[in-house]
Amino acid sequence: MTDYAGLDVSLAETAICVVDAAGTIVKEVRAESAPDALHDALERLDLPLARLGMEACSLTAWLHDGLTVAG
Repeated sequence: MTDYAGLDVSLAETAICVVDAAGTIVKEVRAESAPDALHDALERLDLPLARLGMEACSLTAWLHDGLTVAG
């Protein structure tokens, strides 16, 4: 099964919503808006994510770079 994650970023906290290929919500969690915290939250989901989408905001470049380095 293919799952996709969307990140709704704010200064303090990021909401993570995972949906399957049909668009059904699989899981919703929140994490601190920091690369390490987001990476840990995504790892704890233990789901095979095909793609991750992130809201465009002032933190996006920093979070993207940190998540890319984290794998």
